[in-house]
Amino acid sequence: MVFGISLWSSVIQHKTALRTQGSVCHSAVVEKGDIMKIERIALYGVSLPMKEGSYSWSNQSFSAFDSTIVEITTDTGQCGYGEICPLGPAYLPAYAEGARTGIMLLAEHLVGLDPRQVGPINAVMDRALKGHPYVKSAIDIACWDLLGKATGQPLYTLLGGKLQDSVRLFKVVSRADPDAMQQKLLDYQEQGFNQFQMKVGAGADADIERIQKVTSVLKPGNKLAADANCGWMQHEAVRVVSAVNDLPLYIEQPCETYEACRVVRSFSNHPMILDECMTTLQAVIQGHQDRAMDAINLKISRMGGITKTKVVRDVCATLGIILTIEDTWGGEFTDAAIAHLAHSIPREMHFQSSAFSEYATVIIGDGGPVIKDGFMTASDAPGLGVTPRFDVLGAPIAEYS
Repeated sequence: MVFGISLWSSVIQHKTALRTQGSVCHSAVVEKGDIMKIERIALYGVSLPMKEGSYSWSNQSFSAFDSTIVEITTDTGQCGYGEICPLGPAYLPAYAEGARTGIMLLAEHLVGLDPRQVGPINAVMDRALKGHPYVKSAIDIACWDLLGKATGQPLYTLLGGKLQDSVRLFKVVSRADPDAMQQKLLDYQEQGFNQFQMKVGAGADADIERIQKVTSVLKPGNKLAADANCGWMQHEAVRVVSAVNDLPLYIEQPCETYEACRVVRSFSNHPMILDECMTTLQAVIQGHQDRAMDAINLKISRMGGITKTKVVRDVCATLGIILTIEDTWGGEFTDAAIAHLAHSIPREMHFQSSAFSEYATVIIGDGGPVIKDGFMTASDAPGLGVTPRFDVLGAPIAEYS
């Protein structure tokens, strides 16, 4: 066994040239009955700087996010890739270094297993590590990537078929002064976007002004959500929604707790989107029974990967709960996972999705979703359809074999 983590001890020396000039991985379809086993799990760390300088919400702001790429190599020579990129260390109970430590802990339990068996893989991970869904997410995505490559199918086919040809995107208007936020929305309108999310949650009075300023330039057909990311106290949220009740927008996750969000909903005329408190299928069902929301924001890594996100997605579609499908952050690999999951649900059940690579100054993979006029389209290639740029990722920072 080889086990090393550069962030905590020494960097594993690996000849990057081998990866850039001709990877050992191939994409041949595995014949029925052939055995496939995980042979090696490697991690790559990459910083994703912001094109706009920073990304701000509620009381937090970052100029870059720390992303981890998981590479699973099999004994058949195929490689699958997944990505986990927490939104800093204080947004959810997740952070980059913790994800890497957890992935390496799980690696010893996964080597020798068939990655195409995503159910058993998840069962093994859940037995080996209680909770920590963000740790398991990138591994699960990489296994789905391998399943697609082994069968010669794009992920949207394996996830239910292509039910919508393109995936509607929204653009985030990062928290700033009201005039700057208004101008940013105008800029995004010029780029062809019709759906937006504005970041609030940094003071009721200032947020009321922000909402009034941004909604004043909405065009017919535009949709806007004011997302507090748990940033308001209940009394602040009630003040804000009461002050803007006559304006056309959605309210997203006004307070930290589910109970406080329900109280705020009782004072609001707006459709309610719940996000951070929707951590499990049970929470979603409870919200539906309580009529606590009109839509949810379904984040892949918060559920633990594609396998568990698909379960929640399909239950929501059955119950009539409208979905935003996205993740916390990421690059081309995350965007691809989002796109494939969104492609494979009916358009009428899909509210919107994110394409995080649009915000970054670096490209970490080729073959990611094509973005045009406010929509994205996933690759038709097998699996995720994304090939790593090893000249950007560099050498692995950890591996287990």
